[in-house]
Amino acid sequence: MPDELLHLPAVERILARHQGTPGALLPILHAIQQDIGFVPDAAVAEIAHALNLSQAEVRGVITFYHDFHTTPPARHTLRLCRAESCQSRGAEALAAQLREQLALDDHGTSADGAISLRPVYCLGACACSPALELDGQVHARLTPERLRELVNGCREDAAC
Repeated sequence: MPDELLHLPAVERILARHQGTPGALLPILHAIQQDIGFVPDAAVAEIAHALNLSQAEVRGVITFYHDFHTTPPARHTLRLCRAESCQSRGAEALAAQLREQLALDDHGTSADGAISLRPVYCLGACACSPALELDGQVHARLTPERLRELVNGCREDAAC
């Protein structure tokens, strides 16, 4: 059985819970993302059928919102602030360091599946720039050395 089909029972439970709700597509997608960690491709046809939508309509919503993912997530998500305050305090140099250290672009996942890099445009830590969010925890006043330590800790599966 392909890996994606393993998730269909969870998708079916979520569809049963939300199917009759007006405007159910977003709540369904959020519930699938929360439960599985991503929206499997195999779920698109099931969702479309349950809501009497085309697969293109479902895929359009999934691809429009950046919080929905169609592949399994990396073990860690690093969101580097690229807003003005962080830029003025060295965020671009930190972004370049990350791209080199992880061998990926600003929207990629490392080859080992350890870290996904996502730029954001404000974490609300402007007074402590530059800042990033790693697995939901904000780290501020970053230095290249501290950033290297954080990334290495994630790659070693230590507590980030």
